[in-house]
Amino acid sequence: MQPVPFIPRYKLLLDFDILPGRQQNYIRFLLGEFAPTAREMGVHLYMAWHVAYGDYPMRQLVFVAEDLETVQRALNSPRWRHMEERLKTYVSNYSRKLVHYKERFQL
Repeated sequence: MQPVPFIPRYKLLLDFDILPGRQQNYIRFLLGEFAPTAREMGVHLYMAWHVAYGDYPMRQLVFVAEDLETVQRALNSPRWRHMEERLKTYVSNYSRKLVHYKERFQL
């Protein structure tokens, strides 16, 4: 049986700056808890960008999902809100945006 292909249709962009001295704890939390929890909800970590130029937060995480309902269900869940609040203890200038998927960097 062939696996069903994953076709991303939405991107969830999380932009922020990592707080000084919190880098290691942030990485441990992101890879050990945040990304796996998001994946369980159908929202998959796709890319992580380091923004080196311009007046933007220095980090952008890109999560993808196949449909809008999956993203909305995740974002409205107590589990997501809890993980997002924990993420905010490691970062500043946090924002999130939902956009239609395009195969390029998006702001």
